[in-house]
Amino acid sequence: MASNPNYFDLTPEMERMAEQSRQTSAIASEDYLTYDVKRGLRDLNGKGVVAGLTNVSDIVAKRIVDGREVPCEGQLYYRGINVEDLVHGALSEKRFAFAETVYLLLQGRLPNQEELIAFKQQLAYYRTLPSNFVRDVILKAPSHDLMNSMARSVLNLASYDNKADDISLPNVMRQCIQLISLFPVLAVYGYQAYHYREGNSLFIHAPSPEHSAAEQILALLRADSSYSYWEAHVLDICLILHAEHGGGNNSTFTTHVVTSSGTDTYSCMVAALASLKGPRHGGANIKVVRMFEDMKEHVSDWKDEDEVRHYLKGLLAKQGFDRSGLIYGMGHAVYSLSDPRANLLKSMVEKLSREKGRTEEFELYSLVARLGPELISGERTMYKGVAANVDFYSGFIYHMLDLPLELYTPLFAMARVAGWSAHRIEELINMGKIIRPAYTYVGQHMPYIPLDQRG
Repeated sequence: MASNPNYFDLTPEMERMAEQSRQTSAIASEDYLTYDVKRGLRDLNGKGVVAGLTNVSDIVAKRIVDGREVPCEGQLYYRGINVEDLVHGALSEKRFAFAETVYLLLQGRLPNQEELIAFKQQLAYYRTLPSNFVRDVILKAPSHDLMNSMARSVLNLASYDNKADDISLPNVMRQCIQLISLFPVLAVYGYQAYHYREGNSLFIHAPSPEHSAAEQILALLRADSSYSYWEAHVLDICLILHAEHGGGNNSTFTTHVVTSSGTDTYSCMVAALASLKGPRHGGANIKVVRMFEDMKEHVSDWKDEDEVRHYLKGLLAKQGFDRSGLIYGMGHAVYSLSDPRANLLKSMVEKLSREKGRTEEFELYSLVARLGPELISGERTMYKGVAANVDFYSGFIYHMLDLPLELYTPLFAMARVAGWSAHRIEELINMGKIIRPAYTYVGQHMPYIPLDQRG
């Protein structure tokens, strides 16, 4: 810790330098059109620029009808298998299916019973941290930002691995499976460490080899390690639905870019964590929960459609909540008519809300899910449809499970590390040149001026 108490304070010099950078680095919006640059790697209609090929997952949001692209109900496939079938299989067979989803993503096919048992044993074996890691790393200088805490822990794990820089396929597979197994432990222990520093009691439960990932999260987090089967089952479904989502999302693309440089697995996963931490990527469900908390304060009758409509119109007019002009949880970069993950979670939410005695809140969510797309389409020029996305319901689920807000984005990471791992391995197998996009210079060339002649 810096000895100077003002070490992290802003100074007038920093303000001046920031303003200078603003003036010299700003690029006019019209320049992107002039030079035909796809800003954010998207065209004017928001469609992503194709930057690679993948066998890991597929997102279907449009169909070709009479030679034209037509929006359709969204579908998501993991290794060619519809994620709806994975979820329905887990529900009908009444078992936790995140582990076999991870196996599917890593291996390209679903495991048979013997393979699944062996894989679960591998996950359980790797769930234990190195000796004294909790004391020497997690409990020292804990952070309120658990994504930063997780990133620091992942980088520290590299110091314990004598093959940290080995990017041979078997070694990377081992490292990925270890990290998939350890992410829940790192996140929950990081949360406990921070709250201990804030004056709360500290309890560190040992991981259980018998637990699924969802059960492990709840058991490690709660003081008495108790949970209901349905709580764990719903959380397991959330993990499945967040495990992967095509190669084009920001953190997965980051995984490909960083892997193409030949770096180690730990650095790659920290880069992905840094991407997911950004509120434009991994923090949307937190915004949804906070938006609804604000709505419940300003809407007296949650069943009054006109009153809810008035509140939502205020959001779009930048007059309510955070004045962003957004109804959080509505719309997606790819899906138009529906997000299949949101559709699957809605039924989970309804059942869990009955178990938790929060059906009125569920009805409010359902009302907003119906009114939101209608109002957005009426207020904005739309190039595609808009519907509730996965973040709309996942935050409510976490809220009903009494999971702290600080863990919402880490929960996303606990699932998505499976997809990152599959894409890292895919990039290593097919690695050609380092991924290096081109940028067009739009500044001016200027002569060098000697120091004593500068004004």
